[in-house]
Amino acid sequence: MAKQLHKRFSAQEVKMLLQKYLDGKVKLIYILEILKVKRSRFFELLKQYTEDPDNFSIQYKRKSATRRISDEVEKNIINELKKEKRLIEDKEIPITFYNYSYIKDQIYQQYEQKVSLPTIINRARKEGFYKPRQKKRKTHDREILTNYIGELIQHDSSHHRFSPYADKKWYLITSLDDYSRFLLYYRLVEKETSWQHILALQEVFLTWGIPFSYYVDSHSIFRFVQGRDSIWRKHYLLTDEVDTQWKKVIDECKVKPIYALSPQARGKIERPYRWQQDRIVRTCAREGIKTIEEAEKVLEKEATRYNYHQVHSTTGEIPILRFERAAREKKSLFREFTIPSPYQSIKDIFCLRVKRKVDPYHKISIHNLKFRVHKAPLRGEIELRIVPDEETGIAEVRIWYKNILTDVYQVKNSDLNLVHF
Repeated sequence: MAKQLHKRFSAQEVKMLLQKYLDGKVKLIYILEILKVKRSRFFELLKQYTEDPDNFSIQYKRKSATRRISDEVEKNIINELKKEKRLIEDKEIPITFYNYSYIKDQIYQQYEQKVSLPTIINRARKEGFYKPRQKKRKTHDREILTNYIGELIQHDSSHHRFSPYADKKWYLITSLDDYSRFLLYYRLVEKETSWQHILALQEVFLTWGIPFSYYVDSHSIFRFVQGRDSIWRKHYLLTDEVDTQWKKVIDECKVKPIYALSPQARGKIERPYRWQQDRIVRTCAREGIKTIEEAEKVLEKEATRYNYHQVHSTTGEIPILRFERAAREKKSLFREFTIPSPYQSIKDIFCLRVKRKVDPYHKISIHNLKFRVHKAPLRGEIELRIVPDEETGIAEVRIWYKNILTDVYQVKNSDLNLVHF
């Protein structure tokens, strides 16, 4: 990088070149090459020289100090920093550091005042609202490793007390496209079950298409591990099969599961939750959120801001713009969802599965409930595909024998004891 002009030439040497230009003795192109300056800078120097040759100087002049912010803005910064401190000191919520970018956004949203991040940080240091970060641990590369949208979906959940005013913790479930960093799915739930993760698959597949692969951890919802999950399989799976309910869905849709097998690899799918947890908790605390319904509105607002307005630190692009550009350029591995034959409804795909054998009375039983099966032979193996409805509390039980839908029943969710699914 070239040194500044005043470090390479004296004022007298520059004045001599300027005068030769005025006298027509040296062409501009040669002077620009000698001085290593742009045309605009040259003509600034020329104007300064012609207006006052005796006081001509090429010394670098620093700009005056930044203007002082108003007392009102100063007051708002301090108030927001005090709110942050109270959250950090509350051991019941997962906030351990100051988020100055969040404070900047709050000042703009609440007071319509623009203030720079360095100004907020300077005030924080000066007033004692500063907490040094712990030394960062070495982590794996944050580089985008996929080349297409839909090539890999990062999917997981986190369990936190998202509001200090709530009486319980909630689960945050999200699905994020690795290439664009676009959030395809996000929801807060009170209980984490296989069914909640199947609903996440349903929304992603029906809205965006079927992706190539899913990146998840080794939680028992996603993957059966012999030894670790043997008792769980015996008591809760209701069958002798080792595939989990979630995996049966992605297998039927021909999606490849990829499991994070180490804490370092797990960090790849946990990182998207950090900003969500942090901002959601802060907003819920400031707004006195008590219910999961109210927190869902906060989540919706933050996810919209992230997807449609925030430039991602890794990609350097707003997620939705990167996602849409990839779609236009045919850089997508999403496939259109279609119901595979012989199934008739999305209820046959996004469901809970249980296998049973028809008894001598042409019936099967599950949790003390008996169902008559009309089109399957005695001792024939049938599969129940169960679709719970959270709003009505009624589940639809669809009974399949090979390629035939034999019967459809409506049953209370509570009677099926779906808590372990």
